[in-house]
Amino acid sequence: MRRQIRSQEYEFVFAQNGVEALQTLNDDSTIDMVLSDINMPKMDGLTLLQQLPEVNPNLRAVIISAYGDMDNIRTAMNRGAFDFVTKPIDFDDLKITIARTLDHLAEWRDALASRDQLVALQNELGIASQLQQSILPKQAPSSHSFEMAAEMEPARNVGGDFYDYFKLGDEIGLVVADVSGKGIPASMFMMSSRTALKGSAIGVCEPKAVLTEVNRQLHADNPTCMFVTMVYAVFNPATNILTYSIAGHDPPLKLSVDGKVTELPQTDGVALGIAPAVEYSQQSVKLESGDTVFIFTDGVTEAMNHNNEQFGMERLLETFDGVELNSAADANQRVIGEVRRFVGGAIQSDDITCLALRRL
Repeated sequence: MRRQIRSQEYEFVFAQNGVEALQTLNDDSTIDMVLSDINMPKMDGLTLLQQLPEVNPNLRAVIISAYGDMDNIRTAMNRGAFDFVTKPIDFDDLKITIARTLDHLAEWRDALASRDQLVALQNELGIASQLQQSILPKQAPSSHSFEMAAEMEPARNVGGDFYDYFKLGDEIGLVVADVSGKGIPASMFMMSSRTALKGSAIGVCEPKAVLTEVNRQLHADNPTCMFVTMVYAVFNPATNILTYSIAGHDPPLKLSVDGKVTELPQTDGVALGIAPAVEYSQQSVKLESGDTVFIFTDGVTEAMNHNNEQFGMERLLETFDGVELNSAADANQRVIGEVRRFVGGAIQSDDITCLALRRL
């Protein structure tokens, strides 16, 4: 971080334990973010997390833990940690996590500063949209053997779409989700869903088990009876196998290098948050060279033109039929371009989210 320190982008303050950290935070109200290990003398990181809201409710905390330490990571997320990183530390990933956390804090402060000035619902929805955009990853994982790309076009009335990808040891977790409803409630439920997913994924190998755990957490604390549809998958670059589980969501598409388009098999399981005890299933698909998996939300298929016609699954399949893709990003851009042409000047009623994984 030397370059960021010299340019005064970041300033770091260090503490040896949780007790010293609390004293430092009380003495310096300009600190924005806490990056903490779990194991520390005098006061550990989990206890520190409980104390932070009393010092400054707007602080953001990122926890460092051993890979696979699911219990502590879940506890940290439940106690308000914004994100986590695992040991051994990948410093590029750490820098991205710090930047994303501070970006979200900046958007949150802007939202708080503007809240008292809101005079219409549209202003509130605009703030929710900014918060929604701030948590989306800015950089997709890639290597010599695969690439990923994702894109989201928020609607005028903000919804609850989100996508994410994160490292799981030698594998990559990826998700596309769509929360029911619109506006501020959907945006907040989206944040809860993302937190529950990341906390569960780090300690559970199989996608079906991850969705089962996320569903349990969301249903246990869901007074508004909201729900979220989701495709959660784990990709193994060594075997080129994608294992996925679906919760009430449209199944992904497989785009073969020869231009053939197929829907991947659906898996059992309703949307998350509806019922307390749902067992989810999973499927696996091996990607051959040049194959692409395309995951999307219903903002694509349900986009409507001035005649109230929906874009539909048939048009989506035709978008890829016989097409040779240049990249993962090309898949997303083709779909969004076709939807724009179809809709014309009609008002966009829902978020449009696409994620493509391509084997090179």
